Formats: sequence, C-alpha cells, structure tokens
Amino acid sequence: MKIVIIGSGIVGASTAYHLAKDDHGVYLLDKENKGAATDAGAGIICPWITTRDDKWYNIARLGARYYPELIDQLARDGEHKTGYKKVGALSVSSNSEELDRIEEDLRRRQKDAPEMGEIIRLNAEETKGKFPVLKEDLESIYLTGAARMDGRYLKDSMKRGAIKHGATVIEGEAALIKEGEQITGVTVNNETIYADVIIIAAGAWAPSLLKVLGMKLEVDPQRGQIAHIGMPNTDTSDWPVILPQSSHYILGFDDSRVVAGATRESDAGFNYHLTTGGVHEVLSEAFQVAPGLSEGTLEEMRIGFRPMGPDLSPLIGKLEKFSNIIMANGLGLSGLTMGPYIGKLAADIVNDEKIDIDLKEYSPMRAIK
Repeated sequence: MKIVIIGSGIVGASTAYHLAKDDHGVYLLDKENKGAATDAGAGIICPWITTRDDKWYNIARLGARYYPELIDQLARDGEHKTGYKKVGALSVSSNSEELDRIEEDLRRRQKDAPEMGEIIRLNAEETKGKFPVLKEDLESIYLTGAARMDGRYLKDSMKRGAIKHGATVIEGEAALIKEGEQITGVTVNNETIYADVIIIAAGAWAPSLLKVLGMKLEVDPQRGQIAHIGMPNTDTSDWPVILPQSSHYILGFDDSRVVAGATRESDAGFNYHLTTGGVHEVLSEAFQVAPGLSEGTLEEMRIGFRPMGPDLSPLIGKLEKFSNIIMANGLGLSGLTMGPYIGKLAADIVNDEKIDIDLKEYSPMRAIK
C-alpha cells in the first residue's frame, strides 16, 4: 500500500516508522515550520499525576505504557539516541493534605497502571536530596516509573528507523489533490504523489490542509515558551521530573541542563518570538519551586505551537466522506506523552489491526465543521 504522511513531528515520525516496518510504501512529508511542538516540548512521561478527565487519561496512560516497547524496537534497528530515561517524578507541595489527595488518586490508579512504578512518600529532606536546588520546605510523592525524553532525538531516531525500512522523507509543503469527490494524493515541490492512504499529522498547521475538502478543522496553535537552564559542574542526569501544583514543571537532562516551562498562550497565533512576559513567567514559576536554579545560566528559550483541539484529548481516526484520510492530531499539551502511541494507532487503523482502546470518542469529526 502506498501511504503519504503529512507532518514529521513525533506523531508523523512514529506513524512512518510503524508503517515502513510493515513494508508499506511510505512517504513522509514536512515543511519543517518554525515552532514545531515536538522540537520545543519538555518530554515528560508521567500521565498518572493528573486532574484531567478519564477520556484524556485512558489514552495518555497507554501512551506512557507503550514507550519501553518502542524504545526496544528502535534499539533493534540500531537507534539508541532517543533521550528516553526513567528518572521518576516528584509531585511536590508544602501542603501535606494536598499530597494526601494525590497519593490516594495514584494508589487508586495503580492497579490498572502498574507501569507507574512505586509510590513513595518523601519528607522535605528526602525530596531535596532527589533534586538539590528545590526549596527547603517541599515534601513530595515520588513515582518511580515516570520518565523523560528528548522530542528531537526521538523524532529523528524514528525517522531514521523509517528510512532504514524503506520510507522516503521529503521536505516541502504538501497540498491535497481532490479529484471529484475523492482525495487521490498530494503535491509537494511541484511533484505529484498518488496514494492509497493519506495521514494528516501536521499539528497546528493541519487546518489549512483541509480547506480543499470544504472542512474547517478546529485546531488552534497555543504558543509555549520554555527555558533551558545550564547548571555548570552539576550532574543533572538522574534528577527526576518536578511537578508542582501548577501548570508549570521542571526536569533535568544528561548534559548539566534543566528545562523549565511553560507558558500557555492561546491568543498568540503563529507569532514565533519570545516575549519578556513569557520569559519572566517561566523563570519566576521555576524559582518559586527551585530557587537554586537562579545560579544557572539561561542557555536557550524555545518556542513551540501546540495543536489544541476542542478538548484535551487527541483527534485520531478516519474522516467521514474521505475514508482514505486519517487524522492524527490535536494532542495539545500531551504530544510527547502520547505521540508515539498515536502514531502506532494510526498505523493500526491503516492495517485494520485490533486496537486496544475504543477510538469512537476520539473521532476527528468532533473538531470538524
């Protein structure tokens, strides 16, 4: 089967990798727009500490569960540079009652999600021992199964894996070809590629693709600004993910680097620029939880445009009237948590495989007018 995938972020790369392994003729297309969400995302794999609804949680936990299997597949293909590592996560607070509620929720979920690992209550001294730059008075719940990954590394490793299995990667802006009431392929770089199936994984840029179908896709860009802080002469490689009781977060990486984020700007459109307010927000939130980060160096600020659908859950499935088009989009704040798994689901739809979750409530038609 000949398949075109539009968008080579975490979802598109995963879809291409899985379909190429199944010996399909795969074409992975992308314009490489500035602000791709995959390149800017923090890479936190910890869906179990959440107040979001079951619809989001059920697919996010499967996304987290799938990671070890994917990393093993990539390793067998000689792809080891993914940035994935189980480092655990600390849900931190100075309010013991707040932590009691979180612990109760985690223990309730643990039976159906054993991959979250152990649930360990830590006092302030133990908490600071795990992440030395934290405030002195923060206690925590330590979740051993949480992980972090580098979206750029994982995306590239899946693209290389897809190429090893025969996929073709083309950089350029794609447009759907409509012939009568059928979508027969795409054009890219003045070339026509006819295809049996087209998968749209173009993130926040997807709405423009569907205009030729007479459809309005309700996916909007949400700008996120995220800080990368250097911690010279400090081994941050095993520092856990820090989840305060806010929308912000902190996590360490192998190269004496800490990531802190992120803003949620729903009215910025595709304006790819830093703002003083955004930088101030990210750093202020980080310093409130981890004042020791103020001794670090601001190495980089990244900007990403999250594809936000009508709710927090992804859009995955076929389009009505155009059953050869599959949408894999709208992951919003959770792209790196569930992106690889969403790519596998898209491949399973193509292959008519049995799927371990009911996709009806994730139908992309709920975001289309």
